[in-house]
Order: sequence, then C-alpha cells, then structure tokens
Amino acid sequence: MPFLKSREKKRYKRYIRVFLRQYQSPVTCRECGGAKLRREALHVRVGGRTIAEVGDVPLEGLHGWVRDLELTEMEEKIAVTILRELRSRLSFLVEVGLGYLTLDRQTRTLSGGEAQRINLANSLGSSLVDTLYVLDEPTVGLHPRDTGALLDLLGRLRDGGNTVVIVEHDPQAIDAADHIVELGPASGERGGEVVFEGAPDALSSADTATGRFLSGETEIPVPDRRRPVEGARLGLRDARLHNLAGVDVEFPLGALTVVTGVSGSGKSTLVHDILFRALEQELEGGETSAKEHLGEAVGEYEALEGVGRLDEVVLVDQSPIGRTPRSNPVTYIKAWNYIRDLYAAQPLSKDRGYEPGHFSFNVAGGRCEECKGAGQVEIEMVFMADVYVPCDVCGGKRYKPEVLEVKYKGLNIADVLELTVDEAIRFFIRQDALGQTLWHLQEVGLGYLRLGQPAPTLSGGEAQRLKIARELASASGKQGRKIYLLDEPT
Repeated sequence: MPFLKSREKKRYKRYIRVFLRQYQSPVTCRECGGAKLRREALHVRVGGRTIAEVGDVPLEGLHGWVRDLELTEMEEKIAVTILRELRSRLSFLVEVGLGYLTLDRQTRTLSGGEAQRINLANSLGSSLVDTLYVLDEPTVGLHPRDTGALLDLLGRLRDGGNTVVIVEHDPQAIDAADHIVELGPASGERGGEVVFEGAPDALSSADTATGRFLSGETEIPVPDRRRPVEGARLGLRDARLHNLAGVDVEFPLGALTVVTGVSGSGKSTLVHDILFRALEQELEGGETSAKEHLGEAVGEYEALEGVGRLDEVVLVDQSPIGRTPRSNPVTYIKAWNYIRDLYAAQPLSKDRGYEPGHFSFNVAGGRCEECKGAGQVEIEMVFMADVYVPCDVCGGKRYKPEVLEVKYKGLNIADVLELTVDEAIRFFIRQDALGQTLWHLQEVGLGYLRLGQPAPTLSGGEAQRLKIARELASASGKQGRKIYLLDEPT
C-alpha cells in the first residue's frame, strides 16, 4: 500500500515502527531458512557445526561443547585467546542460571531478570575492582534452586574488591547479605524512612514488615479448603516449542492453577507462547497480534480441548501500560471519565459551556496545546534515550489556565491528578462509581500511586497490578467465561 510504504521512510521514529507492526507478520526467510547468513558463511564448520547451529544450542550444552572441542595443533594456537574468553563467558552465563538460553535468542524476548543476569555475567567477566555494582531484584524469575548460585556469584564480585548493593525481597538474598537497610514503614507517602539498618540476624527480631515475616509473626495464610477441580478442563495436547517436545497438560476451569518449575523449564513457553496464542486464535480468530509478537517463535499444538467453554482470554504480564506521560493509572483503569463528567457538571463549567472533553488531556479543547496535555515535552536525543522536561507554557499542569479555574471542593482538575489513590478515595467519598473503581487499585496494593503518575515511571510489577485492577473493575457485576493468564504476578 502506498501509505504504508511512505511510512517506511520514517521507521527511525519509534511510534512509526509500532504502527507498522500492526500490519506485519514474521515469515522465515526462504533463502537462509532463518540462519541469517549467506550460504558461503554456512559452509564453514567448527567441530562439525555451523555458526547458525552453534547459536541454536542451549548455553549449558554449548559450554560443554566448547570445553571438549577437539582442534588441531595449528587451530589450537590460533584460537587459544578466543577459546579462553568463550569458555569464561559461557561459564559465567551458566552460573547465573541462564544455561537454558540460546545465543540466537532475541533480546526483546528476555525477561527483566534474564537481561539483568546477562549484564551481571558480563561484569564478572570484566574482572573490575573498586567498583560499585547496583542490582535491582536480580532474583526475579529465578527458582529457589538457582538463587544460591546467583548469590555465590555476587559474593565473588564482593570478594574481588567491589561493593555490591541489591534491592531485594528474597529471604535467601537477605540472609546472604553482610548488611541490611530496610525502608518503610509502608508504601508511597507513608514510606521513605529507614526503619532498620544492621546485620541480617537482627532483622528477624525487628518490628518491621520484613522482620515480622522473617520471624514468622506474619505469614500468608494457607487456604483452609481448596476448590474442587473435578469439573470441566481446558486440555492442550502435543504442545511443541523450544524445550517442550509434545507435552500434554490440563487446566481445570473455574480454579486457580499455578505453573511452576525451575528456571528455563518451559513455564513461560507453555503458558505465554503456546496456550495464550492458541486461545487468542481460537477465541478471537485470525493471526496472533503482530504488534506484540513480531519476530517471536509461535508454538505448535495438536489440539485444544474445552475451549468452547470460554469466551475470552486475558494475558496480564509486566509489559508497560503506556510509553508516554499521558498514560497514567487513572486513565488506564477508566476512572477518568467519572472525574471529567464531575468537573463538567460544576456551575462555572456550565456557565462557560465546558463539556467533559474540555477536561481531557488527550484531545484538543481544554488541554495545553504546547505539550498536547502531557505536562512534559519530549526532547529527542537521537543517539541516546529521549528525555522529558516540564512544559514551559502550562508548568506541567497539562491544561489551559481558564480550565484550571473550575474547582470541585477546592481542587482543580490538575490538583486531582496529584492525589494518591488513597487520598482520592477520601476526596471523592460521595462519588460511588468513581470510588468503587479506585477501590480496586487500593485492593491490589497501589493506594500510594498518584492518579496522574506517568506510565513510563511505573515498575513492571506496578503495571501488572494495574492490569489486574482494571480487569476487576470491568468484571464488577458481570458474569463471564474468561481465562486469565498471569506471568509471575508476585
């Protein structure tokens, strides 16, 4: 299409690439068969393997292959430095629990924890000293079996003359530390204080949230009874992708099922890459979303049984809810409509003829046109990540001055965006529908978030809980046959 071809010329812009992906789907190259290289390059073999075949081997197997590689005396002399570096780096990757990955795995398909552990392995290979390493929850996505090996590597970094600071909740990581700093006592506005500092042994006797869990004073209760699972089931037959070679699995409908296993055992492959995409095709028809899955492998299966008992599939993962400052919790959960209607109903709004659209920062009318309602202006840095600075015209308020003159209980529309969820529930106490919607945010532990907090500043866990809250809000009072797939919600 001429229009799409004209857009191709501006692929250097991120939003253009995202737009184009809606009309694209990946196809394996007929010339190279997905190897990415020309035939001449694929004729070169080392140890009987081409470079494409080497890239398809899990790192754990590749580490053994490189270690046992038999070379001639001349080849050994040529490759001595290369092999030393290769063995060292593969060893570190295996030790941080990534032995199940392959070298040709696309980086965008890696979880945050996997990407962080790759960076950690790279740091270990650099042999730096007198360096401060800061890691944000490095055990995310790791099975307890693999956590010990990761902590051993962090200990090696420390013993090499470095300082290591990690943000963690994992009990094993807390126990392995030399020094603990706990912040609290709660979240958001009620946090920000140092509530404990000292040795790990002393933490279990401290009167803090973490201390009470470590001592056993506080614990997550085990259900007294569990829901029976003898009824209808969703059956996936002969599922095949990556390390899954024809597995059969059943999921009881109307029940909570947990898929667990060691890191790299195939959990995400089964649930995300096969089950979700199969349900998406069966229930929504057509191809899976190219916008989300462009370039990723799609699993195969023989049969999907029991799908007729379902109407909709919902994937709740940790992907961002938006990439611009205009995306925020209150719009995502669809509570903003109630607030806009409320401000449009104020006497001053009626006198001036303001409609709900005047209080929207996504459409022209009452918003500041300099920043298009974002409150911030994006500065493209070309070779670096783009940065945002407060809008000079509205001062970050998002709206025109005359719109901000409309107030409800003393606050204008911009002031409302600065309220936390907890504060907003108290402020809008007489607005039942709005309060009920915001209550779902509070229920998933997000009462500390500001209503207008920009989506790019939310963590993956916060984004996922926002998605859960929206589903709870949309499902209120409705009867449906949905299946929810959650990727590591804790």
